[in-house]
Amino acid sequence: MGSPIGAARRREEWHLPDVATRVLLATEQEHVLPAVAATARSVGLSVFAAPGLLDLLDERDGLGVERLFDRLSRELTGAEAEAVRVATDPAGEYTALATGLLTAPTLAAELARRGITAEVGVLAEAELWSAYQPIVELAGRAVVAHEALLRGDSGGRTIDGGDLFFVADSAGWLPRLDRVGRECAIAGAAGWIGDADLFVNTHPTSVLRPDADLASTAEALELAGLRPRRLVLEVGERAAVTDRGHLLAVLESYRAHGWRVALDEVAAGWSSRSLLDVVRPDVVKLGRALVSALPDDGARAVVRTVAGHAHRLGAVVVAEGVETEQTAEEVAGLGADLAQGWLFGRPAAPPAGDSPAATAEPDAEPDAEELSPAPTR
Repeated sequence: MGSPIGAARRREEWHLPDVATRVLLATEQEHVLPAVAATARSVGLSVFAAPGLLDLLDERDGLGVERLFDRLSRELTGAEAEAVRVATDPAGEYTALATGLLTAPTLAAELARRGITAEVGVLAEAELWSAYQPIVELAGRAVVAHEALLRGDSGGRTIDGGDLFFVADSAGWLPRLDRVGRECAIAGAAGWIGDADLFVNTHPTSVLRPDADLASTAEALELAGLRPRRLVLEVGERAAVTDRGHLLAVLESYRAHGWRVALDEVAAGWSSRSLLDVVRPDVVKLGRALVSALPDDGARAVVRTVAGHAHRLGAVVVAEGVETEQTAEEVAGLGADLAQGWLFGRPAAPPAGDSPAATAEPDAEPDAEELSPAPTR
């Protein structure tokens, strides 16, 4: 049931705004619209104002609207741009017009999609795929998992996941790219990953309706022939702090599908230990910054404390950013079970052809080598 490796690459169609001759803007921030109206008049647009609303008309085939957006990207703060909804060339009928405004993107997203505040063309033209980095047992150095890292090829160059997600977030496309990232990771792993687990970064804030938003991920696992428990979804510590109520609801949905949860980027401080108790992850990943600070005494104390707390919760501990044998021995002595880093392998494209694992049947029973909760230490 392994799918062809080539099928893991995909090109998405992102809707980019066309030239507009009419713009409707709405906001509850009363001080913003007068400033926008003044800028609109300065670039030659006709301005019609109502409480909380601006209707701008361009009689020069969209040139004035483009100049307006360019000026607003420099004159408004990010918070002001986020507070304004904008509809371009809206429907004339009142009900359709009002509905359009309710579902319209923010001005910040509109500016990003037009390439004014973010290099949206990079994402729009990129062919998306996943690179994979091994995760190994520190005791025997066996590869037990791979982390999938989203990549994009555009214009002969490779764009890393951080840039792709920055553009997607700016343009209001984060939920879609997050879903695509999960699906690319799963499709790219089919046929070669064997019994290893698959770690995939995810943004819980991008999951708005779990039943609907996660259905394609479950389907991708089934098509790839991978047992659900093999999927470990990584949640960044910084993302987890923002909305714990929503986070816990999404994590419940992950677990209802049989997927496991990793808390990523864990570092020092009370917030990390508090999150461990709230999230109760299956895997705890020690952040690169913390690991790279070793053998500093403070970093050693934090690693030992976090690892001990994680083990008491039944979680496996992974040390990220391990680049030397000295660091590998250090984190092992402090309680880490697994490690990831350049010492064991850099992120790489999946194999060019099917490996012997490609002919294997999907997992039917739990595997003895599957990551399991570490004993209490």
